Amino acid sequence: MSTRLAAGDPAPDFTLPDADEKPVSLADYRGRRVVVYFYPAASTPGCTKQACDFRDNLAELGDAGLDVLGISPDKPAKLAKFRDKEGLTFPLLSDPGKEVLNAYGAFGEKQMYGKTVTGVIRSTFVIDAEGKIEEAQYNVRATGHVAKLRKDLKV
Repeated sequence: MSTRLAAGDPAPDFTLPDADEKPVSLADYRGRRVVVYFYPAASTPGCTKQACDFRDNLAELGDAGLDVLGISPDKPAKLAKFRDKEGLTFPLLSDPGKEVLNAYGAFGEKQMYGKTVTGVIRSTFVIDAEGKIEEAQYNVRATGHVAKLRKDLKV
């Protein structure tokens, strides 16, 4: 089980390929706040709902100085298909080796349909302009999460 992060911790740095296989680094966002969310799999019902919620709230989040990055273990080609089908306008990053998922404590044991399984723990982090964790939320719900996040952040 990987260690969970908390507010005030330095955000683990990363560089991952996006849906077009271009490298995207957390360092690229230094000086801005960024929402980094981890989701289990592109094109599944819950993950689609969550990604579309972020898409539909992107203008308000952007106006509040927040960028959004989605990370899953999916390969870039699957992410590109998902992005194009759902009209997603923020970067989706590929972490098939799960290094970044583990660094953020977003991979490990979780409850699914009453059973303990190992997989991606749906998690969201808000990282401040200096690269520190501002919010760390684990086991978030796919539906209604973005609205709750906006409320928590007063956006």
